[in-house]
Amino acid sequence: MTINLPLQAPSAAGLTWAVTRNDEAKTDAERDAILADPGFGNHFTDHMVDLCWSEKGGWHRPRVSPYGPIQLEPSAAVLHYAQEIFEGLKAYRHADGSIWSFRPYENAARLQRSAARLALPELPSEYFIDSLKQLIAVDGSWVPNAPETSLYLRPFMFAKEAFLGVRPAKKVAYYLIASPAGAYFHGGVQPVSIWLSTRYARAGKGGTGAAKTGGNYASSLLPQAEAAQHGCQQVLFLDEGKYLEELGGMNVVLVYRDGTVVTPESDSILEGITRDSVLQLAKDRGHVVESRKVTIDEWREGAASGDIVGAFACGTAAVVTPIGRLLAEDFEIVHSGPQATELALSLREELTGIQYGRVEDRHGWMTRLDA
Repeated sequence: MTINLPLQAPSAAGLTWAVTRNDEAKTDAERDAILADPGFGNHFTDHMVDLCWSEKGGWHRPRVSPYGPIQLEPSAAVLHYAQEIFEGLKAYRHADGSIWSFRPYENAARLQRSAARLALPELPSEYFIDSLKQLIAVDGSWVPNAPETSLYLRPFMFAKEAFLGVRPAKKVAYYLIASPAGAYFHGGVQPVSIWLSTRYARAGKGGTGAAKTGGNYASSLLPQAEAAQHGCQQVLFLDEGKYLEELGGMNVVLVYRDGTVVTPESDSILEGITRDSVLQLAKDRGHVVESRKVTIDEWREGAASGDIVGAFACGTAAVVTPIGRLLAEDFEIVHSGPQATELALSLREELTGIQYGRVEDRHGWMTRLDA
């Protein structure tokens, strides 16, 4: 049974949200037990947000409702043609109890770019931000306060129109769910091992690599399993068989002996918000930052000569992770010692400090969600 509350007053985005409270919400004790050891993606908050879109009506019917199954017809377009996109960001609790998110307007913009590529309607940025605030308004108690913990926010959009035929859907749904996330690393950040995939490609020129769509991740699952068989935690993909692209779920950055920081450039790479932020912090420190094509041979030869002293991966979940080893079928690159991890760990500490309110937010990246 659920309790229907009166419609709220129009929000700052001009939306009037219908709120249905979950009368089977977790008790304080149950929620606290989950937050004590949430893991990642294992538990979900009591509510979710959704908006509908139709060709004739545009965006309409904004709702906050109990978290639960989504009803779809078997002929829903997303099930047959994979017309789907998503985002990932976090809500952080600061020392004063307030709740903030890191660069959510960039996530809103990236969702719009993904939507354009997948022939989906673009959700206005103010609706995106409003959806985050509406969920926090009812589930803010799910944002943990232990070090390195957060509430992971997962907005997603998919084609729900019931039909068979290869064309853009005329009915679409946008949802937002949330999951408490524990510390990504237990016992401190550890360098990861990367498997170089030469048999499989994540995306191709003109494809959907720059969009955050489920198909890109589905295609990475088999090579990710191959990486695990070789004792590696992540897989690195190549563009055109020779240029560095990205990992299965993170961007990659190389650190050169002279302090230059280089990130691969390709139209099949997802524009990482964490990556761009880390690179901005590196620029603030005076590092030269380059975005250009980088071959696997440049990394291999640079590591052998000592010109490349380290590498790291970055993304929403892990933030920044040093890469200790790249393993291929016929060669291996190893980055070890303090010099290999010093910059990555320092940038990670600064970025997480901004996210949790411990370090000054000089760039205005943080947005408060509970006010």
